[in-house]
Parts: sequence; C-alpha cells; structure tokens
Amino acid sequence: MTTVPEASERDVRVLRDALGPLRDREQVAARLLEASAKHSFDPEKDLDWEAPLEDGKWFWPPELVSLYGTPLWRRMSEEQRMDLARHEAASLASLGIWFEIILMQLLVRHIYDKPVTSNHVRYALTEIADECRHSMMFAKLIQKSGTPAYPVPRPYHNMARVLKTVSTTPGSFAATLLGEEILDWMQRLTFPDDRVQTLVRGVTRIHVVEEARHVRYAREELRRQMVSAPRWEQELTRLGSGHAARIFSVCFVNPQVYENVGLDRREAVAQVRSSGHRREVMQSGAERLTDFLDDIGVLRGVGRELWKSSGLLA
Repeated sequence: MTTVPEASERDVRVLRDALGPLRDREQVAARLLEASAKHSFDPEKDLDWEAPLEDGKWFWPPELVSLYGTPLWRRMSEEQRMDLARHEAASLASLGIWFEIILMQLLVRHIYDKPVTSNHVRYALTEIADECRHSMMFAKLIQKSGTPAYPVPRPYHNMARVLKTVSTTPGSFAATLLGEEILDWMQRLTFPDDRVQTLVRGVTRIHVVEEARHVRYAREELRRQMVSAPRWEQELTRLGSGHAARIFSVCFVNPQVYENVGLDRREAVAQVRSSGHRREVMQSGAERLTDFLDDIGVLRGVGRELWKSSGLLA
C-alpha cells in the first residue's frame, strides 16, 4: 500500500511539476530581495512630474487602444483618437490601482501565518511596498493627464470583495498573475515607443522592471501550491481563475471613456466586442500567462471554458 505524504513532507519530497523541479522557496525570495535592492525606484523622485505634457504625443500606443481598426476608429479625427487613448490610459491606471489594492490584501493574508523572519515573508513585504508606490504613481498619472479616474463598475467591485475574501492561496496567486501579466505585456510595448508621452513611458518602465519580480514570485508560489494543494483547492483555483478572467476582460476598459470623448457608448462597446484586432491584442497579451497556467494544470475543465468565454484564450 502506498502512503500519501503529509503536505509538509510533500513540500520536501514532491518538488516537481510539468515544468520540472520547483526551486527552493527561500532561495527564490533571496534572489528577489537582492534584485529589489539593486533595481527599485521612487516614482516621486525618479520621474519629472513638473515637466509639461508634450503636444502631439499619445498616452497609449494607438494599436493598443480598444477601438483601433474599427469602423468607428476610421471615422474619428486624429485629435479624438489621441483623446480616447488618454482616457483609456487613465482607465487602465485606475484598473491597475484596483488590482494592486486587492493584491496587497491577498499578500498580507498569505504571509499572516508564515515565519516573519523568512526571506519569503520579507519579499512579500517588499512587494507590498512596491505596490503601494505603484498605486500612488498611477493615481498621480491620472491627475497629470487631466482625466477622471475610472473605477470598475460597482457590481464587479463588490464581486471582487467576495473573491478576495474567500480566495485560497493558489487562487490568490492565479488572480495576481491575471492582473499583472496582461498589463505588463502592454506596458512592454509602451515604454520604448517614442510616440508616447515621456512621463507615461517612464511610469510604464518602472512598473515593468518591478513587476518582473512580482510575476516571478507569484509564478513560483502558484506552481508550489498546485503541486501541494488538495484536489478540491486545485479545482476551486481553476474555477476561480476562470471567473476572474471574465471579470477582468469586462473591466479592462471602462465604457465611460467613450462618452467622455464624445462617442456613442453603445456603438463603441459593440464595435470593440466584434473587433478581431482587439481580440488578437487581448489574447496576445494573455498568451504567455495562459501557456503557463495550461502547463501547470490550471486551465482544465469548466475553468478552461470560462477562460475561453472571457476572450483571453482562443
């Protein structure tokens, strides 16, 4: 008769998944702490917030604007297109703040019962400090851009309140990656683009550099959790990540941006939903994440179908 090891023993003996051996948790955190010490930023000091915005420059690459390539886009003036990009940048910054506030709460819950002197906990606290700075940076960018903030619709705001309250550890890290990796993909296209405002490029560069560590931490921990968690928790993670993907895809751009630049909201939303270019952008942004989740067994069963219905998975 084969004896199934206890969870604590499995942490030692079963450190392998479809991607290969898992790295030691403390060693991973130690490397991330070292990287944080070398490559962290203070947006208040490292960005020139007093410099005037540049005429004729975008706030977001046009190819990443939701209406790009649609019949409505072709009817819009260049000025209106750039104004839409400015409002969508603010919408994405607002979404980023929402996600980061959720992430900070999930990280605090994750480390509550962990050894406080461990590298793993120290790095989690370092990441929380990063996210605090990011949220303030995004808020300041919204103010600088001269747009309103764009909170997610109230039903989704409250739904996330429930999800973050009942989320298990692997579910928390799956949701973390969802919130980080698609925006990261877009920002990697933004910061080298000299068509974009210098300030926006600086904000996205800081976020990309620091988020690379956050993604590594979340990926390593999610792999570990999907190996060691009981089956019910793995299944809950699959379902929860699928529902989170659907919420994320709906909330990605607040439809109020269309009204605020003088467009018909209903027509704009309909054209975004039917846009092949937009679907390709969102699936390309999610591809690295969905490939990873597929490899470690998250995209299975009903959860996979939920991801497909979100539009983030082909």
